[in-house]
Parts: sequence; C-alpha cells; structure tokens
Amino acid sequence: MVKGREEESKLCRRKRKRSWRGNRVCCVVPEQAVVSCTTFNILAPIYKRLDHESTRESDYRAYWLSRNQRILDQLLSDCSSIICLQEVWLGNEELVKLYEKRLSDANYDTFKLARTNNRGDGLLTAVNKGIFKVRNYKELLFNDFGDRVAQLLHVESVIPFSQTGNVDENIQQEILIVNTHLLFPHDRTLCIVRLKQVYKILQCIEAYQKENKLGPMPIILSGDWNGSKRGQVYKFLRSQGFVSSYDQAHHYTDNDADCHKWVSHRNHRGNICGVDFIWLLNPNMQRKHLKTSWNQAVLAIIKNLLRVASLSEYNAYELLKADNSCDYITYSRFCEALYELNLLHPNGLEREEIDELWAHADLDRNGVLNFQEFLVSIWHDQCENTCLEEMALEQESFHNKDVGYGLTVKDAVLFPPEVETGIWPDNYNLSDHAPLTVTFSPVKIFT
Repeated sequence: MVKGREEESKLCRRKRKRSWRGNRVCCVVPEQAVVSCTTFNILAPIYKRLDHESTRESDYRAYWLSRNQRILDQLLSDCSSIICLQEVWLGNEELVKLYEKRLSDANYDTFKLARTNNRGDGLLTAVNKGIFKVRNYKELLFNDFGDRVAQLLHVESVIPFSQTGNVDENIQQEILIVNTHLLFPHDRTLCIVRLKQVYKILQCIEAYQKENKLGPMPIILSGDWNGSKRGQVYKFLRSQGFVSSYDQAHHYTDNDADCHKWVSHRNHRGNICGVDFIWLLNPNMQRKHLKTSWNQAVLAIIKNLLRVASLSEYNAYELLKADNSCDYITYSRFCEALYELNLLHPNGLEREEIDELWAHADLDRNGVLNFQEFLVSIWHDQCENTCLEEMALEQESFHNKDVGYGLTVKDAVLFPPEVETGIWPDNYNLSDHAPLTVTFSPVKIFT
C-alpha cells in the first residue's frame, strides 16, 4: 500500500502543470499525501450514434469494445484515487465484466448503480484500495423523469496523511463522495427537475451526517451535471459553499467573462459546453440554510421563465396578479401562474414546496405579495446577488478554532488539452465528454 501511495505521488507531480493554494489555509500536508479524483461520462454505446444517427455503436461489438478498452487504458494510466464514471453500459454483461476485472486488477473496489426502469446505463465508482477504504455506501434513486440516480460513498484514508512528520499529528482523512448524472435540460421547464435532483442529494448528505453523527469532513460531488456555470444548479451549489475545483485551480470566477473559458462536452445538438464538475465543500465554508437556498433557486427559475417571455418587471408582476382590481398577488393566483409556467408537471413542484416558496416570498406574512415583495423575492435573483462572491473571498476568516481537516485543490486537468481553451478537437473520439481529474491535498482548517 505504501508503494501505491508513492506511485500516485509521482503521477500527481508529473501531471501537475500548476499549483494553487487557498487563502488563509495552513498546515498543508506534504506532497506524498496528494489524492486525486477523476470524473468521466464515457458515453454508453447504446447512445453513441454512428452513420448520421441511423445506427448505434452498441450494434458493433468491435467498435464499443475497442473504445472502452482505450478508456480504461486512459483511466488506469491516470491512476486516480477515486474514479467516477457516468453512462456505463451496465446492461451489457461483457462490458461490465471488462471494467470490473481491469479495475480490480489495478486494486480498485467498484460500485455500480443502474438507472431505474432498465434504461441500460448507469454509474460506476471505483476506489483505490491502497488509498481509501469504503466505510459506507448508499444509493439514491430519484424516481423521476429521466430515471436518474446517485451514489454516496463514505471513505477513509488507509494510510494516515502525515501533516508534519510527527506521528501524533497524522490525519486519518474521511471524505464523503457523490457520483451522479443529472437530467439533460431538453426544455426550460425541466430545470426544476434538475434542481430537485441536486436538492435531494444535499438532503441525503445532511441526513447521513446527522444519522451517523459525523464530524466535519470535506464533501466531493462529482459527475456530469448537464448544465453550465450560468445555470441555477451551479448557483445553488455555490450558495451552499461548494466550489468548482477546476475553476478554483485556474483562478476562474463566476463572472460571465470566465463562463466559457473551458468546455467538457459536445452534446447531441452539436453545442460545446462545460458541464462536468468536481465540486468541493470544506467544513469551514459558510453557507445558507439548505431550504433557503432551494427556495431562492426555484424563485430564480420562475423569474427566468418570465424573462423568456420578454416581460419587464412590471409586466411580469401584472401577469402574476392577473386581477387588475387588486394590486397584489394572491396564493391561488401564484399557484395558477406556476401551472401556466409548466412547473407543476408530475416531476415538478409539490404542494409542500409551493407552500414553502410562498412563505419565503411573503415577507410581511400578510397572505399576499405586493410589488415590493415581488421585486425582492422573485425578480431580484438573491441566490446570484448575495452568494456568488469572488472565489478568493470565499475562505472564511480563521479564529484559531480547529474544526478538523479539509482539502485544498492542488491542480485540475481536462483531457484533451484543447478543451481547456474552449475548443473541442475533431480528432478526439474517446467520448463526447472530456475526463476531468483533480488533485487534492489535506489541510488542517479553522473557523
């Protein structure tokens, strides 16, 4: 196991092209403690189109077998501590055995989770047994439109990460890891479904931490999020204290100017975009109450749908209140508007969630929304205006109170290199996604 740690250390030093250290963190663990995570949507052969969409790769064994062998070659050469894969063709026994055998031979434990309703593909998470042992594993089935799922793993380092060389200060690092693949936004009304999927993931994490009485530890969310830095899922996670590891490593902000500096996917519509993320949350990060962030994100979706109709703030208010005889929005009219915006479909908002939204928006608790409340609660994107600060400012002030250990981003690399400049190379054929690998180092943190 020591050999495995040394080999990964050499690999990480070789791969690292730049180094980043967060503001106000201290006690950075020595180089040999670097660990890594790779996320990769490998494009299931049942979805890969050939010959202008008339056939699929799954019909040609030689094609999909060769491509997946090359994917495994790439993954095993990277030698990440944790590998999170999406769109694994779990419906094909030969391909599943291929991944299990090669990963097992390379000293990985593997965990598979198929999408519900026999969709054919699913998730696979692999953990290097020389680096981490898995303390617990949980499956999350959304049971919604798109049959999406998520995996939650609670891991602990096999070899303590020595902080200063003093045996009394060794770190037995624990991390919560999530692997998921969110719904593709085929139309704007499905944004609410994607947001609910993330909300359920964070609720699951909170419940797991509470049930198991866990102390502070870092959380990594990895996968294909099917949405860019401009979307509400991104803003929702930022409001919860998560940072995009790739953007942090490259000093990119949430500003529009930085939104398209890298890409990771060329979708079936031919568009290139950055949708693959490895999110990091350290226990010292300030965040809003989860339900507050959820309500603000949903209200922001409502505002965006109103803006799509080219409505001004006054016209949007007039549309919501409908009855010109009164200058306020009633609860019943609010529900009707949600229906008209197609947010009450079977996988959309539920009655309890609508009630919570209304309570959040009704600032004076008088049972109606006036124009000022509409502006503050709905039209002004609170999630965006109050939570998306510069990354350099996001580390909390330290007051000598030890809250445990977290992770600092050492480097983050996308492959092939062209995607880091916003270009999708025509000769890249491993997948329609680019793998993202992030290297971390443990740090002692304070708050």
